[in-house]
Amino acid sequence: DSFHTKPLMRILQSADRYQILCLDRQEAKLYEGNRDGVDQVDLEDVVSNIAELMVDRRSLVTQAVGSYGTKTGDTGRAVHHGHGPKTDADEAETIRFFRAVDRGILEHHSRPSGLPLMLVALAETQAEFRRLSNNPFLLVDGISIDPDSLGLNALRERAWQKIEPTYLERLEKLKDEFLLARSRQDASGDLSDVAKAAVLGQVAMLLVEADRVIPGTLDRSAGSIQFADSASSHVDDLLDDLAEIVLAKGGEVVVVPADRMPTDSGLASIYRF
Repeated sequence: DSFHTKPLMRILQSADRYQILCLDRQEAKLYEGNRDGVDQVDLEDVVSNIAELMVDRRSLVTQAVGSYGTKTGDTGRAVHHGHGPKTDADEAETIRFFRAVDRGILEHHSRPSGLPLMLVALAETQAEFRRLSNNPFLLVDGISIDPDSLGLNALRERAWQKIEPTYLERLEKLKDEFLLARSRQDASGDLSDVAKAAVLGQVAMLLVEADRVIPGTLDRSAGSIQFADSASSHVDDLLDDLAEIVLAKGGEVVVVPADRMPTDSGLASIYRF
């Protein structure tokens, strides 16, 4: 009688999501994803190409000329040596570009999402961008490679290798928070207790086991549950329904692999009060 949304929650949850900034000296691209896949993000209101910031080169001196006292032959004319300001101008434009990218990504993507940001760029570009960046979401450990050398799947694989330790660390913190809250009677892994608290809006955080299904029906007004046989018709997954209720009441739901769950009941709840 209700949609099965737990797989969607797992895809969309922030616990294992991340963003990737692919950068070279000409262009910036942003991707977002998780362990299963990444998609490119439209960079609205963010400078994504240095051409958008190019200064009018016609206003620059294209050739600085310096005279030196060395004379040639009997002409008495000085030898003139050229100094090209092009390198300095290019470097200034690159710095401008990197600062604009950093500012735009932080304002329009990192802060709103709260997701960790991984930089994929050549080593020299990594160093230069990091010196300029003010983005607190930028991970210290990036991928030093030409972004164009990686296909989308290879990009995901390389990024997840870097992100997974951060993801597992967060799950460990959630587990510790649950155990501490339970010692204070502010958390529970009992399905019946959690169901009653969920309908009252008392669940701040709900951890649900990713591949676990508990057949039954839930009274969404009273919070009472009735277990059922999985072969019965018109039964739902209680974990799925509880997760929907917690989200609707403003709580957070994290879908967790079985080996990272702090309980063996299929769920763990931390209460608001």
